[in-house]
Amino acid sequence: MYLDGLTTERLLFQKLKYSDISIWEEFFQNKDILPFLGFESTLSPHELSTQWIEKQLWRYKNNQYGHHALINKKTDEFIGQAGLLTQEVNNIKEIEIAYHIIPRFRKLHYATEAAEKVRNFAFENNICSSLISMIHEENVPSQRVAYNIGMKKEEKVHSYWRNIGRFGIFYVYRIKIESWL
Repeated sequence: MYLDGLTTERLLFQKLKYSDISIWEEFFQNKDILPFLGFESTLSPHELSTQWIEKQLWRYKNNQYGHHALINKKTDEFIGQAGLLTQEVNNIKEIEIAYHIIPRFRKLHYATEAAEKVRNFAFENNICSSLISMIHEENVPSQRVAYNIGMKKEEKVHSYWRNIGRFGIFYVYRIKIESWL
């Protein structure tokens, strides 16, 4: 896949596979993150992880980019996911930088390191001239990551989550290639 094999100082990007479902369950142990992602809290961590990984595999197959596993190069631990996603905002297709870190690995700047690599990859390969991150209005740590990689808060949008049948409120952060250069 498009990020498979890329590295940063501490991270290796790897294509996700079905065998990652059990590892990714840890991400969903903390139900506090579910409102930020549009998932039902009635589902088990295994069900949530399965839906998540299957969605990424669908994205790969349908040329919609998708998350990749983030592996700590020193310890070989699966610490999170990051990648590009195709999103629609205000009826316009956009490319999003997305990043998610397993709770016990948070606050170690992995999200910023991964998001920077994904941003650089997108611009260096002329994938787009502008990148967004759609971040739930209450998800302050993710907003800080977006800011730290040069993104600016552009607008507030209401986005409909089909999987749970309700709206969420998000900030759209953006960086244009001209700012990155």
